[in-house]
Amino acid sequence: MRLAVLGGGGFRVPLVYGALLRDRARPRVEEVVLHDVSQDRLEVIERVLAQLAAGHDDPPAVRTTTDLDTALRDATFVFSAIRVGGLAGRTADERVALDLGLLGQETTGPGGIAFGLRTVPVAVRVAERVAALAPGAWVINFTNPAGMITEAMRGVLGDRVIGICDSPIGLIRRAAAALGLDPARVSPDYVGLNHLGWLRGLTYEGRDVLPRLLADDEALRRVEEARLLGADWVRTLEALPNEYLYYYYFTREAVASISGRTPRGESLRTQQDGFYAAVRERPGRALAEWDRARKERDASYMAEARDVTDAGERDAADLEAGGYEGIALALMAAIARGETATMILNVRNGAAVPGLPAEAVVEIPCAVDGSGVRALATRPLPSRFLGLAQQVKAVEQTVIEAALSGSSRLAVAAFALHPLVDSVGTAHRLFDGYRAHIPELATVFPT
Repeated sequence: MRLAVLGGGGFRVPLVYGALLRDRARPRVEEVVLHDVSQDRLEVIERVLAQLAAGHDDPPAVRTTTDLDTALRDATFVFSAIRVGGLAGRTADERVALDLGLLGQETTGPGGIAFGLRTVPVAVRVAERVAALAPGAWVINFTNPAGMITEAMRGVLGDRVIGICDSPIGLIRRAAAALGLDPARVSPDYVGLNHLGWLRGLTYEGRDVLPRLLADDEALRRVEEARLLGADWVRTLEALPNEYLYYYYFTREAVASISGRTPRGESLRTQQDGFYAAVRERPGRALAEWDRARKERDASYMAEARDVTDAGERDAADLEAGGYEGIALALMAAIARGETATMILNVRNGAAVPGLPAEAVVEIPCAVDGSGVRALATRPLPSRFLGLAQQVKAVEQTVIEAALSGSSRLAVAAFALHPLVDSVGTAHRLFDGYRAHIPELATVFPT
């Protein structure tokens, strides 16, 4: 099988390749084609992968290219992890909002809208090239905002594009471990949108054990999401929210904390520039440099929220458990080998989540096998969750329409409709600010 990785010069690509190296079942990925707009970044990542493969028998071959069509042709699977505008764009996503006193975060709130507005047209063009050159391929999308981008690509590829995220599985893993249970033996009642979901139940041997977790102070302290949002609040919700809901439930605290530090996008830009430069200078240490930078990056994830809530350092075992690369490999294995699995994925809603549009992409448990992916029905969301999900989904769909039509009016509307934006006037200032600072967005909305 051939895997095309779009964004192949990206920092996290070695995680995917490492997972492929550990996979010995058949059929397996035999060739990986890395695509990126930067030849320089491709060369650095190719060195890291070569050192990862050292000592492994029959590692997947690696090719690199800056030509999209070359990467996609004859692919079995396409893994999309592109960042339109690079880390410079992410820095602007955060800074423009913060300068207006709003949340500055890459996927949640104004920053996520700006990211989506410039990414949707590129993602749709990618989908069109996949349809033309590899019509039988499955696209696994990790490009953020993952739910929105998956929904946009579905307009071309239908059910053959699936979005993934590691936040839900991380939450479930932590909740099960806090109770001393094997995460592989629990069944989660998780429902929502990407970066906007709730774990409402956790079934083990036929019983929902989530109420036991919510009632246990010591166990809750072992769950990062409960430390972030507070035991009292998760008990009030009667659910464990996805970590990104911190930005909705504690908006003032989040803005104050982020405003008092260097935004994460700027920190990552400095860190990754240093990594790529170090590998170019000392190519023999490529893997060591990557591993050092990865640990630093992982430890700083959502640090602004953990610091203000005294949530503490991220758990070392949790960091080592892995994330989206494992989900991607499990998904490919289930489809290619017919290995039946249940996974939380970003897929078309249909009738699975009452109250959300049928065409909306939602993040819910799905059955996966050789025939593809099937969304599993969920219990209705209570109004305290459904109303927020409906509003954010309306914003996502407005972003898609704005980006594909080039309508500045709809782009402003997307900002104005978001629950983390406080006025229509602010929405206009956000749009003007992003257009002034991000060339790729100005290209979509020239006037």
